[in-house]
Amino acid sequence: MADVNYDDVLETPVVDSEAHNLLRRILKEGGYAYVSMSTRAASGDVRAAEAAREMAWEQLHSGPVHSVVPVWRDAYAMACLYVAKCHYVRGEFKEAVRVLDMALIMGATVLRTDLVAAVGKAMERVNAVEESVNGSVNNVKLLMDQTAINLTEVLKILPKKSLSCKLVHKRSALSLEEFTRDHFLCGSPVILTDNMTHWPATTKWNDLNYLQKVAGYRTVPVENFLQVGKNYLCNNWKQEMLTFCEFLQRIQSNSPRVPTYLAQHPLFDQIQELRNDIVIPDYCFVGGTEMKSVNAWFGPAGTVTPLHHDPHHNILAQVVGKKYVRLYPASLSEELYPHTESRLNNTSQVDLDNIDPNEFPRIQDIEFMDCVLEEGEMLYIPPKWWHYVRSLTTSLSVSFCWTASPSSPTS
Repeated sequence: MADVNYDDVLETPVVDSEAHNLLRRILKEGGYAYVSMSTRAASGDVRAAEAAREMAWEQLHSGPVHSVVPVWRDAYAMACLYVAKCHYVRGEFKEAVRVLDMALIMGATVLRTDLVAAVGKAMERVNAVEESVNGSVNNVKLLMDQTAINLTEVLKILPKKSLSCKLVHKRSALSLEEFTRDHFLCGSPVILTDNMTHWPATTKWNDLNYLQKVAGYRTVPVENFLQVGKNYLCNNWKQEMLTFCEFLQRIQSNSPRVPTYLAQHPLFDQIQELRNDIVIPDYCFVGGTEMKSVNAWFGPAGTVTPLHHDPHHNILAQVVGKKYVRLYPASLSEELYPHTESRLNNTSQVDLDNIDPNEFPRIQDIEFMDCVLEEGEMLYIPPKWWHYVRSLTTSLSVSFCWTASPSSPTS
């Protein structure tokens, strides 16, 4: 028997060891046709692999997200691995990466080890082919103009009264003890400076060639709006899947026709190379921490996150570009007119960019804090504080959300 060249195949040790148990669970959910197709797919039948993937996809979209039986996420991931292996053997490395990313986005965690290893290997082959074709390229900046903003021009696009009330205080090299005493325990926002200088992201993420190399052909979910400054509350909001390279091209064009935002996505669970470029701030471990999420917020100037609050402690780290942030304390919730439906009750009905004083009179005279969050700065947002965010330039940000332990004074 000839030796197998493992450079020509994607290895799936977890699938190989767990397939029997996984197929038994799928059978219990009535997945007889899936099991038949998956068994054939394991032998390299690409049509059977694609059929199994389609069956699992249909199950994932058969009802509300919360009603999906978890084993069908595992089934989808397994079928994607079989499809990707077929693409890889045929030298279709970009297509293998796309399929594996869909599994990482949609699939469960049982087969995550196989998915991460497979997408890493496929990306190595993609980059090798790209370098052989294109050779070395010059360093190109994602954000070319990093000079100070024109405040007069910026104020024209910001909500009324912006930067005219109380500015968020900035503190440099704040100790954990000072952060805990002055901000964490009393729930007081603060801008933390000089805490990201050791992050590789601060130098790498404004390098367009670097981003394209480590993530260019990875598939990511993005939000699209038909008008600059709009957000997920609008009727014309939609999601689509793009390669990261296509997304970067959208950012660079900053087209007013289709503003595109990669928002609140666990990108760093999906793309390990980008995760290696950031460091969870020490402040996130105050209070007996349980990390809830580390999310990416990437987009062009003009992207907006509407006024809302979150239940967790939050540090927003500004890696590339600048953002405007406005904050209201939890004590003013009634004056901010939360939506009454449960799905949006953490979001204000008020559009700060176009306030109707007749419909929302109480918001007119209440005080707020705000700031321009500069590159290399972090903003601590306490739980339940309302916040509105607008990108002033092309912007790459990371949010770190955590909860305090039950014994913490803030819990």
